[in-house]
Amino acid sequence: MKKLVLPLSLMVPLLVFSQTRKRDTTTKVTEIEEVIFQKKTTGKTNDLTTVKISAKDAQQVASISGGIEGIIKTLPSVNSNTELSSQYMVRGGNYDENLIYINDIEIYRPFLIRNSQQEGLSIINPDMVSTVNFSAGGFEPRYGDKMSSALNIYYREPEKFELSGEASLIGGRLTTGFASKNQKLTALFSGRYRNTNLVLNTLKEDTDFNPTYWDFQSYINYHISPKFSLSFIGYYSKNDYEMIPKERSVDFGTVQMPLNLTVFYDGREDDKYKNMMGTVSMNYKPSDKWRFTLDSFAYQNREREYYTISSAYILQTFDPITGAPVTSYDVGGQIEHARNDLFVRTYGSQFRTRFSPNVNTDIEVGFKFEKENLKDLTNEWKLVDSAGYSTPRPPDDPRFGDPSDLDLFYRISGNNSIEPTRLSAYAQYSQKFFWGSNKVFINAGARVSHWSFNKETIFSPRVQFAIKPDWESDMLFRLSGGVYYQSPFYKEIKDLNGNFNSDIKSQRSIQAILANDFEFYMYDRPFKLTTEAYYKKMDNLIPYYMDNVRIRYSGKNNASGYAYGIDTRLFGEFVPGVDSWLSASYARVYENIDGQGNIPRPTDQRFRFAMFYQDYMPKFPSMRVNLTLVYAMGLPTGAPVFTNPYNYQKTLPSYKRVDIGLSKVFIDPKSKNRPYGFWGNFEELTLGVQVFNAFNINNTVANQWITDSTTNLMYPVPVRLTGRFFNVKLEFKIK
Repeated sequence: MKKLVLPLSLMVPLLVFSQTRKRDTTTKVTEIEEVIFQKKTTGKTNDLTTVKISAKDAQQVASISGGIEGIIKTLPSVNSNTELSSQYMVRGGNYDENLIYINDIEIYRPFLIRNSQQEGLSIINPDMVSTVNFSAGGFEPRYGDKMSSALNIYYREPEKFELSGEASLIGGRLTTGFASKNQKLTALFSGRYRNTNLVLNTLKEDTDFNPTYWDFQSYINYHISPKFSLSFIGYYSKNDYEMIPKERSVDFGTVQMPLNLTVFYDGREDDKYKNMMGTVSMNYKPSDKWRFTLDSFAYQNREREYYTISSAYILQTFDPITGAPVTSYDVGGQIEHARNDLFVRTYGSQFRTRFSPNVNTDIEVGFKFEKENLKDLTNEWKLVDSAGYSTPRPPDDPRFGDPSDLDLFYRISGNNSIEPTRLSAYAQYSQKFFWGSNKVFINAGARVSHWSFNKETIFSPRVQFAIKPDWESDMLFRLSGGVYYQSPFYKEIKDLNGNFNSDIKSQRSIQAILANDFEFYMYDRPFKLTTEAYYKKMDNLIPYYMDNVRIRYSGKNNASGYAYGIDTRLFGEFVPGVDSWLSASYARVYENIDGQGNIPRPTDQRFRFAMFYQDYMPKFPSMRVNLTLVYAMGLPTGAPVFTNPYNYQKTLPSYKRVDIGLSKVFIDPKSKNRPYGFWGNFEELTLGVQVFNAFNINNTVANQWITDSTTNLMYPVPVRLTGRFFNVKLEFKIK
């Protein structure tokens, strides 16, 4: 590994500045009324904390989990320690603290997923995306009640007939769209299929995987008049995950004390997730000053998690010199069983209006009504048997009978059904103006929400302020913050016994973010350096246990905490004509449970570095490459469920990964030499090779806890992630 790091560290600077491009220094001066901070794009936003991501870059990134989330994970404030998941953590928050919108309508992820192997396709289809807006905190009032981040995706309208597709070793997609001659009717349809069996076979264990995921999406627009239009988004997905484990052997420990766990399995896991969503939107724009939008939406999620897996294991150590077995710490077995069913249905309407008396002022108001239907059936237990008796049964002499009860290691059982109503409203005011010769922007407002289940009403004021001094250097200073709540839903209200807690309250975070944007030219190429420092004061926190990507909450507001950190990102044309960036961050997050003192939360990320780099051969621009590199210090190991987290304060190994995408463009729409005959029907044709985990690093996503019956010590056995995998991908687009 050391031999590979040095050439890579030398290669990147050479590639960065190996190509030059002349900058157009011609200046055209025009007096305008509008104070411009950013270019106008689809999905206008006044949010100064937003980072705009190119949809094209998101499609190019080499990522197992998918396009949009894959590239978001390269931002400095975003963390993830698994390549198999599309979920992410932002500034010390967990997976559940992130808002996701499509065309300003909030969407939901599956709830019962326990590990990243079970995750299927992200609901966001990169083929349909036009604009990606991401805020890592301090976002404006129109976004909902979450404590960490907001991701808003806007789908595009096709301008003519199009047909595009992709085929690879792990799946494929087919997208088609059309538009009427007068552009009144546009429609976009896309279907995707994915099977990660080949990728999961790189795991060092003898297991039969059969994960199949597919979905279908549609986006239809009808422009009745230049002032009035209707749109529809439809979504259906079906994810099936089947696993039959057979045998697993893991080496871990230290050089002085090497350990090995060998496990033999019997049983299987069969999980199913079905998601459906439909939205209808009416947009009315009577003039340039007024805009009215009415959205009606319905979302349904049906999840089933069924597994019964028995295992027999031996935990032993070896002589570090001879390699011979020395001591057997534990010989035993366990049975894990679950029959969990979840039904979630959400429907409602939201009304939004925007009034712009001039180009520099916006006033926006919105109301939302939401009806929720949750039905949860939980039956989950674990039996641990070692040396003839059950844990946590007292370790008596196994040669004699024990009349005490046979206890399960844990049991979670619940039968819950609720139909609450959620109401929310927001108002915000945005203004751009000159302060002397300096440009100033302010965005202030508040939102209020009420949930009938816990009878709680929350009020969330938020403000953003920015100033662009009249300096020779192109700099923008930003200050944002406010009160942000984590409004509880299914996972937060469910306690460790499996019951819904109607006394649960929203978690609260008071945030302050200070940022600077510095735009400059280097080697005649544009660059932008963004630096952000933040602090969060949190209370009413609900402690949770995190295992892989499953988060199991305690169901009690018995903790407080704080988070702080600094992020930096250098964005620009390291290579002329294509965007790349470097990201670095340092972040800490702590919690205090029941007054026992501050300890790192399970999402304490510390230092992280990421890079997204694109390049091409100057003389052969059809040969292209993109590289994604991530280094992140290890997250806390977490604690086993029903244990005191203060007793488990170690960290996982660092997460290190490099993914490379190589492609050859055979037909480029920008090329002057167009093919004829059959190939003339293609607008684009690209063949690529993706190298996932190029250095074949054995990363760890979580620990499996094995109990030594003699001492009752619990040993953390690492759960490894995928190894190196080569994927071949063919992409095409027909006129």
